[in-house]
Amino acid sequence: MNLPFTKLPEGKKLYFISDFHLGVPDHETSLAREKKIVRWLSMVEKDAAAIFLMGDVFDFWFEFKYLIPKGYIRLQGKLAELTDKGIPVYWFTGNHDMWIFDYFTKELNIQIFRKPEVFTINDKKFYVGHGDGLGPGDNFYKTIKKIFANRFFQEWFRVTPASIGMGIANYWSKSSRISGLKKEQFLGDKEWLYIYSKEQEAKAHHDYYIFGHRHLPLDLEVSATSRYINLGEWVHYCTYAVFDGSTTSLLEYKE
Repeated sequence: MNLPFTKLPEGKKLYFISDFHLGVPDHETSLAREKKIVRWLSMVEKDAAAIFLMGDVFDFWFEFKYLIPKGYIRLQGKLAELTDKGIPVYWFTGNHDMWIFDYFTKELNIQIFRKPEVFTINDKKFYVGHGDGLGPGDNFYKTIKKIFANRFFQEWFRVTPASIGMGIANYWSKSSRISGLKKEQFLGDKEWLYIYSKEQEAKAHHDYYIFGHRHLPLDLEVSATSRYINLGEWVHYCTYAVFDGSTTSLLEYKE
């Protein structure tokens, strides 16, 4: 992954944020969360060199040939405003918004990534991604992901009448682990993205491993010079990470 700079401009920062899950548990709650996210974006745009959306922005998203899901217009408008101002926005698709295709690139000038990427800035090496399907276990999901990512399956869903397809999708979305509003529990030595980070560190050094997906704000030592940061989610925590040129901090947005 190549950023438009290798050194942060003076006074600028990188921001990482993940797992908004817009759409759950209901319209009113989701809309209030969306407005809060827009306020956060307005806050960070003052010193943002780039903003990383690390997946599961929506609890479900699918782009039909001529249609997109209705709603979320405040977030889309704000993202368009940011990119129009020259602030790069990078979107790493998650398991809930993997069916993003080219709409956000064409309309909002947002670059889309579908797998983890590595970049270096200010001599710090970052390994970033949503985090789904990585690490040990979760073989059922890894199989399902291959099916969902299959072009034939995507085209089949695309030609399904939108009212039927979105009905199926919304029903499926209600069974997602975050829709029940339960907080995730820390798994200790069994945290699979932590294990994955250690495995990658054994192959090559990275200063920071930054993921979403796990729904827990975590900042753990991978080695003496490396850290695993999970961005949490915005249903319970409203957490994000910021790199100021020398260190990366996990923070909570409070109004």
